[in-house]
Amino acid sequence: MRHPTLTALTAALLGVLPGTALAQSSPASTARPIAPAEPPVSATVTRNEPTPLEYTADKLARLKVPAGFTISAMATGLGNARMLHVMPDGGIYLSRRAQGDVWYMKDTNNDGQISVGERRQVAQNMKAAHGMDVRDGKLYVVGEKTIWVMTMSKDGGLSVPRVFADGFPDAGQHPARDLAWGPDGYLYATFGSTNNDSPTQNPEEATMLRLTPDGKTREVYARGLRHTIGFGWHPVTRVLYGADQGSDWHGDNIPPEEINVIERGKNYGWPFCYGDKQPDPFVNVGNIPGKITKAAYCADTQGSVLNYTAHAAAIAMNFYTGTAFPAEYRNDAFIAYRGSWNRNEPSGYEIARLVFGADNKPEKIEPFVTGFVYQDGGGWKQFGRVAGVATYTDGSLLFTDDQSGVLYRVRYTGGQ
Repeated sequence: MRHPTLTALTAALLGVLPGTALAQSSPASTARPIAPAEPPVSATVTRNEPTPLEYTADKLARLKVPAGFTISAMATGLGNARMLHVMPDGGIYLSRRAQGDVWYMKDTNNDGQISVGERRQVAQNMKAAHGMDVRDGKLYVVGEKTIWVMTMSKDGGLSVPRVFADGFPDAGQHPARDLAWGPDGYLYATFGSTNNDSPTQNPEEATMLRLTPDGKTREVYARGLRHTIGFGWHPVTRVLYGADQGSDWHGDNIPPEEINVIERGKNYGWPFCYGDKQPDPFVNVGNIPGKITKAAYCADTQGSVLNYTAHAAAIAMNFYTGTAFPAEYRNDAFIAYRGSWNRNEPSGYEIARLVFGADNKPEKIEPFVTGFVYQDGGGWKQFGRVAGVATYTDGSLLFTDDQSGVLYRVRYTGGQ
């Protein structure tokens, strides 16, 4: 019996009728067109780093809060104090990225202060430890390339960290990571871009990832997010919001800082677009994947829902669910804007309020705690780089300054 020839087998596999000649394969006849030239653009850029000053008690008088609120320093000498997680009993976990550790603090005598004897290191040797969240009696911490998990004890102690998931992207210029357990039972984590203006080969850079509860599987939930450290779910609608940092060196006002509704599978435009799908004139159009113009690319991305002053550098977000503040603050979010270093007039260096309307949709961003940066003798000075922000058990607001190692507390007294 004759065996079919290779050509006949190929013809059969391709569905070609016997006796029909096979056409030779050839590359696509239409090559990708060359991207059209963009007009030249220039920008006036400024490196302006306000002179850093140490915290001293007299500087509290410089800080401004809305009428009826007071601010105090609850703890000092905390080192590189970054993110906060408050437990129901008033215990506070504090991550310190520079030291790669976690501390536990608690105002055990209820005097409004956390003394040296009321704080202790409970975990260490975690490179760039930053974002934290709790689930089922365990604390999860994300660092540069790893997520760790530790079992919590009743006194706030932690077991030796074990790896929950790792192999995440290199840090580059954005080593601060964040994570949170979502209402769907999955763990969400954000990983910023390694550079300022160019997409990279690692598909997990400049993204929000979603991990299964066992940490073994993950997906890119949303991409095109340059550096979304602060994010969270609205307490009523469960809509996921994120505060994204815009690119540097594009001038004083481009691009703005963004508030985005984060949805699965969406692209938020970085590095080619900013704000409400606006093409960024300072990014090389030749790097766009599969598109010809920035306008065409940006049209298919997800635009921001609100914008804020460029380079303010959002670093944390916390939805307020307490009852101590006036009713209009309920379910609003507080954002820590760390502060600019490349803007002629500094932006950020403040805690801002993301105001939601009666329809539970964001309406505006307004300052809440200001005064950390000021002009003096013809130059700019600052005495605080705000970082973590959290609602305390009594309904007051806590936030950290990782420059001087201060934990601040804002309470509502109604003018008393």
